[in-house]
Amino acid sequence: MASLRDIKKRIDSTKKTRKITSAMQLVSASKMNKAEQNAKGYVPYSEKMQEVVANIANSNPDVSHPMLEKRKVKKTGYLIITSDRGLVGAYNSHVLKLLQQTIQERHQSPDEYTVIVLGRKGYDYCRKRDIPITNSILGIADHPQFSDIKDLAKEAVQLYSDEEIDELNIIYNHYVSAISQKPTINKLLPIENLHEHNGTTADYEYEPNQEEILKVLLPLYAESLIFGALLDGKASEHAASMTAMRSATDNAGELIDDLTLTYNRARQAAITQQITEISGGAAALE
Repeated sequence: MASLRDIKKRIDSTKKTRKITSAMQLVSASKMNKAEQNAKGYVPYSEKMQEVVANIANSNPDVSHPMLEKRKVKKTGYLIITSDRGLVGAYNSHVLKLLQQTIQERHQSPDEYTVIVLGRKGYDYCRKRDIPITNSILGIADHPQFSDIKDLAKEAVQLYSDEEIDELNIIYNHYVSAISQKPTINKLLPIENLHEHNGTTADYEYEPNQEEILKVLLPLYAESLIFGALLDGKASEHAASMTAMRSATDNAGELIDDLTLTYNRARQAAITQQITEISGGAAALE
Protein backbone atom coordinates (compact mmCIF):
# COMPACT_ATOMS: atom_id res chain seq x y z
CA MET A 1 0.00 0.00 0.00
CA ALA A 2 1.24 3.48 -0.86
CA SER A 3 2.45 5.64 2.00
CA LEU A 4 0.60 8.74 3.17
CA ARG A 5 3.29 10.91 1.61
CA ASP A 6 2.94 9.19 -1.78
CA ILE A 7 -0.85 9.58 -1.74
CA LYS A 8 -0.54 13.25 -0.78
CA LYS A 9 1.88 13.81 -3.68
CA ARG A 10 -0.57 12.20 -6.10
CA ILE A 11 -3.38 14.40 -4.81
CA ASP A 12 -1.30 17.56 -5.25
CA SER A 13 -0.16 16.47 -8.73
CA THR A 14 -3.71 15.69 -9.83
CA LYS A 15 -4.94 19.04 -8.55
CA LYS A 16 -2.32 20.79 -10.68
CA THR A 17 -3.40 18.73 -13.70
CA ARG A 18 -7.03 19.67 -13.07
CA LYS A 19 -6.12 23.36 -13.08
CA ILE A 20 -4.37 22.95 -16.43
CA THR A 21 -7.19 21.01 -18.10
CA SER A 22 -9.76 23.45 -16.72
CA ALA A 23 -7.83 26.39 -18.21
CA MET A 24 -7.49 24.54 -21.53
CA GLN A 25 -11.23 23.90 -21.53
CA LEU A 26 -11.92 27.62 -21.22
CA VAL A 27 -9.45 28.44 -24.00
CA SER A 28 -11.00 25.84 -26.31
CA ALA A 29 -14.49 27.16 -25.55
CA SER A 30 -13.41 30.66 -26.53
CA LYS A 31 -11.80 29.41 -29.74
CA MET A 32 -14.85 27.29 -30.54
CA ASN A 33 -17.20 30.28 -30.27
CA LYS A 34 -15.13 32.31 -32.73
CA ALA A 35 -14.63 29.35 -35.07
CA GLU A 36 -18.38 28.69 -35.05
CA GLN A 37 -19.03 32.33 -35.96
CA ASN A 38 -16.47 32.12 -38.77
CA ALA A 39 -18.07 28.96 -40.18
CA LYS A 40 -21.61 30.35 -40.03
CA GLY A 41 -20.50 33.71 -41.40
CA TYR A 42 -19.00 32.04 -44.46
CA VAL A 43 -22.21 30.20 -45.38
CA PRO A 44 -23.96 33.17 -47.12
CA TYR A 45 -20.97 33.68 -49.44
CA SER A 46 -20.82 29.97 -50.29
CA GLU A 47 -24.57 29.82 -50.91
CA LYS A 48 -24.49 32.92 -53.13
CA MET A 49 -21.63 31.46 -55.14
CA GLN A 50 -23.58 28.24 -55.58
CA GLU A 51 -26.67 30.20 -56.54
CA VAL A 52 -24.93 32.09 -59.34
CA VAL A 53 -23.17 28.98 -60.67
CA ALA A 54 -26.47 27.06 -60.65
CA ASN A 55 -28.21 29.94 -62.41
CA ILE A 56 -25.70 29.90 -65.27
CA ALA A 57 -25.57 26.11 -65.56
CA ASN A 58 -29.35 25.64 -65.47
CA SER A 59 -30.38 28.58 -67.63
CA ASN A 60 -28.16 27.62 -70.55
CA PRO A 61 -27.90 23.87 -71.32
CA ASP A 62 -25.31 24.59 -74.01
CA VAL A 63 -22.83 25.92 -71.45
CA SER A 64 -20.36 23.20 -70.46
CA HIS A 65 -17.23 22.88 -68.39
CA PRO A 66 -14.94 19.92 -67.55
CA MET A 67 -15.63 20.39 -63.83
CA LEU A 68 -19.31 19.67 -64.46
CA GLU A 69 -18.76 16.54 -66.55
CA LYS A 70 -18.34 13.03 -65.19
CA ARG A 71 -15.59 10.85 -66.56
CA LYS A 72 -14.36 7.36 -65.89
CA VAL A 73 -12.66 7.30 -62.50
CA LYS A 74 -9.14 5.97 -62.84
CA LYS A 75 -7.66 7.85 -59.89
CA THR A 76 -9.36 9.46 -56.91
CA GLY A 77 -8.17 12.32 -54.75
CA TYR A 78 -9.01 12.67 -51.06
CA LEU A 79 -8.58 15.94 -49.21
CA ILE A 80 -8.61 15.30 -45.46
CA ILE A 81 -8.81 17.85 -42.66
CA THR A 82 -7.25 16.98 -39.30
CA SER A 83 -5.67 18.88 -36.42
CA ASP A 84 -2.00 19.66 -35.86
CA ARG A 85 -2.17 18.84 -32.14
CA GLY A 86 -3.62 16.15 -29.93
CA LEU A 87 -5.89 16.50 -26.89
CA VAL A 88 -8.95 16.66 -29.14
CA GLY A 89 -10.59 13.38 -28.21
CA ALA A 90 -11.66 11.24 -31.17
CA TYR A 91 -11.64 14.18 -33.61
CA ASN A 92 -8.73 12.91 -35.71
CA SER A 93 -9.42 9.20 -35.39
CA HIS A 94 -12.94 9.61 -36.83
CA VAL A 95 -11.61 11.31 -39.97
CA LEU A 96 -8.71 8.90 -40.43
CA LYS A 97 -10.92 5.87 -39.81
CA LEU A 98 -13.34 7.09 -42.50
CA LEU A 99 -10.42 7.62 -44.89
CA GLN A 100 -9.06 4.12 -44.25
CA GLN A 101 -12.49 2.49 -44.65
CA THR A 102 -13.12 4.36 -47.90
CA ILE A 103 -9.75 3.33 -49.33
CA GLN A 104 -10.28 -0.31 -48.40
CA GLU A 105 -13.76 -0.37 -49.92
CA ARG A 106 -12.99 1.45 -53.16
CA HIS A 107 -9.39 0.73 -54.10
CA GLN A 108 -7.15 -2.22 -54.76
CA SER A 109 -3.87 -0.38 -55.25
CA PRO A 110 -2.21 2.87 -54.04
CA ASP A 111 -1.99 3.86 -57.71
CA GLU A 112 -5.75 4.38 -57.67
CA TYR A 113 -5.78 7.23 -55.16
CA THR A 114 -3.83 10.09 -53.64
CA VAL A 115 -4.32 12.24 -50.55
CA ILE A 116 -4.09 15.96 -49.89
CA VAL A 117 -3.66 16.66 -46.19
CA LEU A 118 -4.51 19.62 -43.98
CA GLY A 119 -3.08 19.04 -40.50
CA ARG A 120 -0.06 17.26 -39.04
CA LYS A 121 -2.00 14.35 -37.51
CA GLY A 122 -3.34 13.33 -40.90
CA TYR A 123 0.06 13.80 -42.52
CA ASP A 124 1.82 11.60 -39.95
CA TYR A 125 -0.90 8.94 -40.24
CA CYS A 126 -0.64 8.73 -44.04
CA ARG A 127 3.16 8.81 -44.06
CA LYS A 128 3.47 5.94 -41.55
CA ARG A 129 1.09 3.81 -43.64
CA ASP A 130 2.65 4.66 -47.00
CA ILE A 131 -0.52 6.35 -48.22
CA PRO A 132 0.47 8.53 -51.22
CA ILE A 133 0.42 12.25 -50.38
CA THR A 134 0.28 14.81 -53.19
CA ASN A 135 0.29 17.98 -51.09
CA SER A 136 -0.07 19.07 -47.48
CA ILE A 137 -0.27 22.07 -45.17
CA LEU A 138 0.90 21.80 -41.56
CA GLY A 139 0.49 24.33 -38.77
CA ILE A 140 -2.87 25.76 -39.82
CA ALA A 141 -4.01 28.68 -37.65
CA ASP A 142 -6.88 28.22 -35.21
CA HIS A 143 -8.86 30.77 -37.23
CA PRO A 144 -7.55 30.38 -40.79
CA GLN A 145 -7.83 32.85 -43.62
CA PHE A 146 -8.50 31.84 -47.21
CA SER A 147 -5.00 33.00 -48.12
CA ASP A 148 -3.62 30.25 -45.84
CA ILE A 149 -4.93 27.48 -48.09
CA LYS A 150 -5.45 29.32 -51.37
CA ASP A 151 -2.51 27.71 -53.17
CA LEU A 152 -3.34 24.21 -51.96
CA ALA A 153 -7.02 24.57 -52.91
CA LYS A 154 -6.05 25.88 -56.34
CA GLU A 155 -3.64 22.99 -56.90
CA ALA A 156 -6.28 20.46 -55.80
CA VAL A 157 -8.74 21.83 -58.34
CA GLN A 158 -6.01 21.94 -60.98
CA LEU A 159 -5.29 18.24 -60.44
CA TYR A 160 -8.83 17.54 -61.59
CA SER A 161 -8.68 20.01 -64.47
CA ASP A 162 -5.42 18.41 -65.68
CA GLU A 163 -7.06 14.96 -65.40
CA GLU A 164 -4.42 13.75 -62.96
CA ILE A 165 -7.38 12.72 -60.80
CA ASP A 166 -10.91 12.00 -61.99
CA GLU A 167 -12.71 12.64 -58.71
CA LEU A 168 -12.00 14.76 -55.64
CA ASN A 169 -13.55 14.02 -52.26
CA ILE A 170 -13.18 15.88 -48.98
CA ILE A 171 -13.22 14.15 -45.59
CA TYR A 172 -13.67 16.19 -42.43
CA ASN A 173 -15.69 16.52 -39.21
CA HIS A 174 -18.90 18.46 -39.79
CA TYR A 175 -19.80 20.73 -36.87
CA VAL A 176 -23.28 19.88 -35.59
CA SER A 177 -23.07 21.32 -32.09
CA ALA A 178 -20.60 21.83 -29.26
CA ILE A 179 -21.03 18.20 -28.24
CA SER A 180 -21.58 16.60 -31.65
CA GLN A 181 -19.30 16.43 -34.69
CA LYS A 182 -20.09 14.15 -37.63
CA PRO A 183 -17.37 12.54 -39.80
CA THR A 184 -18.35 13.44 -43.36
CA ILE A 185 -17.21 12.63 -46.88
CA ASN A 186 -18.39 14.86 -49.74
CA LYS A 187 -17.63 14.76 -53.44
CA LEU A 188 -16.21 18.12 -54.54
CA LEU A 189 -15.40 17.32 -58.15
CA PRO A 190 -17.03 16.82 -60.52
CA ILE A 191 -19.62 19.34 -59.33
CA GLU A 192 -22.99 17.60 -59.31
CA ASN A 193 -26.63 18.23 -58.47
CA LEU A 194 -26.64 21.86 -59.58
CA HIS A 195 -30.04 21.16 -61.13
CA GLU A 196 -31.38 20.83 -57.58
CA HIS A 197 -30.61 24.52 -57.03
CA ASN A 198 -32.83 26.76 -59.07
CA GLY A 199 -30.46 29.66 -58.56
CA THR A 200 -31.42 33.28 -58.27
CA THR A 201 -34.42 34.68 -60.08
CA ALA A 202 -32.60 37.95 -60.72
CA ASP A 203 -31.97 38.87 -64.32
CA TYR A 204 -28.21 39.10 -64.71
CA GLU A 205 -26.28 40.24 -67.75
CA TYR A 206 -23.03 38.34 -68.12
CA GLU A 207 -20.06 39.95 -69.79
CA PRO A 208 -18.37 38.73 -71.93
CA ASN A 209 -20.62 35.62 -71.82
CA GLN A 210 -21.89 32.91 -69.52
CA GLU A 211 -19.32 30.33 -70.56
CA GLU A 212 -16.39 32.65 -69.85
CA ILE A 213 -17.89 33.57 -66.46
CA LEU A 214 -18.36 29.90 -65.64
CA LYS A 215 -14.69 29.19 -66.36
CA VAL A 216 -13.77 31.69 -63.65
CA LEU A 217 -16.52 30.89 -61.15
CA LEU A 218 -16.32 27.10 -61.07
CA PRO A 219 -12.72 26.89 -59.77
CA LEU A 220 -13.52 29.63 -57.24
CA TYR A 221 -16.64 27.74 -56.20
CA ALA A 222 -14.70 24.50 -55.65
CA GLU A 223 -12.03 26.38 -53.70
CA SER A 224 -14.72 28.04 -51.57
CA LEU A 225 -16.12 24.61 -50.68
CA ILE A 226 -12.68 23.52 -49.47
CA PHE A 227 -12.29 26.63 -47.31
CA GLY A 228 -15.82 26.26 -45.97
CA ALA A 229 -15.08 22.68 -44.95
CA LEU A 230 -11.89 23.85 -43.23
CA LEU A 231 -13.82 26.43 -41.20
CA ASP A 232 -16.38 23.78 -40.34
CA GLY A 233 -13.62 21.38 -39.34
CA LYS A 234 -11.91 23.98 -37.14
CA ALA A 235 -15.15 24.59 -35.24
CA SER A 236 -15.41 20.82 -34.73
CA GLU A 237 -11.78 20.63 -33.61
CA HIS A 238 -12.17 23.26 -30.90
CA ALA A 239 -15.48 21.73 -29.78
CA ALA A 240 -13.82 18.31 -29.51
CA SER A 241 -10.92 19.84 -27.57
CA MET A 242 -13.31 21.58 -25.17
CA THR A 243 -15.21 18.34 -24.58
CA ALA A 244 -12.00 16.36 -24.07
CA MET A 245 -10.62 18.88 -21.56
CA ARG A 246 -13.92 19.01 -19.69
CA SER A 247 -13.91 15.22 -19.45
CA ALA A 248 -10.28 15.28 -18.25
CA THR A 249 -11.16 17.91 -15.61
CA ASP A 250 -14.10 15.85 -14.38
CA ASN A 251 -11.98 12.68 -14.26
CA ALA A 252 -9.26 14.52 -12.33
CA GLY A 253 -11.86 15.67 -9.80
CA GLU A 254 -13.12 12.11 -9.33
CA LEU A 255 -9.56 10.84 -8.92
CA ILE A 256 -8.85 13.53 -6.30
CA ASP A 257 -11.97 12.46 -4.38
CA ASP A 258 -10.91 8.80 -4.50
CA LEU A 259 -7.34 9.60 -3.45
CA THR A 260 -8.56 11.86 -0.64
CA LEU A 261 -10.77 9.04 0.66
CA THR A 262 -7.85 6.62 0.43
CA TYR A 263 -5.61 9.12 2.20
CA ASN A 264 -8.11 9.63 5.05
CA ARG A 265 -8.57 5.91 5.49
CA ALA A 266 -4.82 5.30 5.57
CA ARG A 267 -4.35 8.17 7.98
CA GLN A 268 -7.10 6.84 10.25
CA ALA A 269 -5.56 3.37 10.11
CA ALA A 270 -2.17 4.82 11.06
CA ILE A 271 -3.68 6.71 14.00
CA THR A 272 -5.54 3.60 15.15
CA GLN A 273 -2.33 1.59 14.93
CA GLN A 274 -0.45 4.19 16.99
CA ILE A 275 -3.18 4.21 19.65
CA THR A 276 -3.14 0.42 19.76
CA GLU A 277 0.62 0.37 20.19
CA ILE A 278 0.50 3.01 22.95
CA SER A 279 -2.25 1.11 24.75
CA GLY A 280 -0.33 -2.12 24.42
CA GLY A 281 2.82 -0.51 25.77
CA ALA A 282 0.97 1.03 28.73
CA ALA A 283 -0.64 -2.31 29.56
CA ALA A 284 2.74 -4.01 29.52
CA LEU A 285 4.13 -1.53 32.08
CA GLU A 286 1.36 -2.21 34.57
